[in-house]
Amino acid sequence: MRPKQPAVEPQEDLFRARLENLVDPQHALVCLAGLIDWRRFEVEFGALYVDGGRPGLPMRLMVGLHLLKHMDRLSDELVCARWLDSPYVQLFCGETFFQHALPLDRSSMTRWRQRIGPERLEVLLAESLAAAQRGGAVEEKHLRRVTIDTTVQPKAVTHPTDSKLLHRGIETLVRLARRHGVRLRQSYLRVAKRARREAAKLIHAGRRRQAERQVRHLRTWLGRLVRDIGRKIAHNAAIQAAVAGPLGLIARLLRQRREDRGRDKLYSLHAPEVECIGKGKAQTRYEFGCKVSIATTNAAAPGGQFVLGARALPGNPYDGHTLAEQIAQTERLTGVEIERAYVDRGYRGHDADKARMFVSGQKRGITPTIRRERRRRNAIEPVIGHMKSDGHLGRNFLRGTEGDAANV
Repeated sequence: MRPKQPAVEPQEDLFRARLENLVDPQHALVCLAGLIDWRRFEVEFGALYVDGGRPGLPMRLMVGLHLLKHMDRLSDELVCARWLDSPYVQLFCGETFFQHALPLDRSSMTRWRQRIGPERLEVLLAESLAAAQRGGAVEEKHLRRVTIDTTVQPKAVTHPTDSKLLHRGIETLVRLARRHGVRLRQSYLRVAKRARREAAKLIHAGRRRQAERQVRHLRTWLGRLVRDIGRKIAHNAAIQAAVAGPLGLIARLLRQRREDRGRDKLYSLHAPEVECIGKGKAQTRYEFGCKVSIATTNAAAPGGQFVLGARALPGNPYDGHTLAEQIAQTERLTGVEIERAYVDRGYRGHDADKARMFVSGQKRGITPTIRRERRRRNAIEPVIGHMKSDGHLGRNFLRGTEGDAANV
């Protein structure tokens, strides 16, 4: 059912004071709440609700909580706890009087993200830019010239090694067997834990050949478990359907080898969409997650540098093949046509309009103004750094490829 509109409370209340009379009107959240067009979210997301059933949570409450979640790098639990503690947060989320009970469960935020979807969550970014324009933090001229770059959004997975993955596969199969009442000949849990620990110690000591022996033991035990479970559920279609997904992933794990490359290689059992991406960093040779494209303003606006567009790029595509779609998304969110876009040499051979794209090191068609603006291309790097250190781009805890796109 569509969310209910908040009731208009009377000004006169003998025992309660309105939040707007308690808080500082110059506080940042109070000013920001006045700049945002909250009605826009009800118009954009209202079609996703049916007419019957239980009433949905207020749209301003859910949107406000998600904005605060990413502004302050909070988890769903912490942002809900902050709502209970702060009158400024409650005012930002649309409350009239201070509330002492949380109107939602933490899992409601997960279900709301799944209902809205990654594509419609772009409205939050678009309205943030519109609010910045209303407040004078950015002008339309700053939206016409942009800088675009890609980075990696790491997933919340441990660093993948063969011994870790094989040990996790053994734990997964034993847990599934216990859940469905399958009696195993041997679980290998105790010896597998010891083998994983020994492999890590031997690798650290430089004894690779002895470590590989422990990894072979783990692979053998995992294969035995797969065959044992397969024999004992051969005549039970219900259990076969329930364990088909995990068994398929573990079959991929048993087939792959260290020298394998590409999308079919498995780096995590609970997040099979994770990819290995190398960006040439000295401190981090490889990152495990999803490639992300970011567009920012080229010139420094009165309010600083703004992110104008962000997209998840599953499959680790070539940077140049993603430029046209990134330009289209940025123009869609800002409503302003881009005059010039500056990119690094990783975009050579791109698929966008070459008349308004300028690559680092390009010689033709460069004027003194373009040369000066191109020198500001590197200013996107600290913006990405802030998004990772101060925001949720540094570690994504949301599930699946849709979680990757929603977190961006």
